[in-house]
Amino acid sequence: MSKPIAPYSPFREADGLIFFSGQIGHADGSLVEGGIQAELEQVFVNISALLSETNLTPNDIVKATVLLADIADYETMNEAYGSFFSDVKPARSAYAVGALPRAARVEIELIGQRP
Repeated sequence: MSKPIAPYSPFREADGLIFFSGQIGHADGSLVEGGIQAELEQVFVNISALLSETNLTPNDIVKATVLLADIADYETMNEAYGSFFSDVKPARSAYAVGALPRAARVEIELIGQRP
């Protein structure tokens, strides 16, 4: 798992809920190259590492928030998101925003719950 790129915790647990900080497509502190598809792949690699560290699976995620730098990437994001959350789909919000850290095209934050 990559170290955070700012002063925050990758996740915090409170009363059986795990709040995951937003994940962008960075590996070793640098944004991956290749556009939205490559960033989404790395985002889900980063999320998988956090889930492993907390002993959760994608089925334990109850809420996701997706931030997109360009709403035109919505369908591409939906395809990758649907592949990752293939069984139980969490509740989700998706927004277009003015900018994301490191000029990322996508950021995804999650809330999980212990089974």
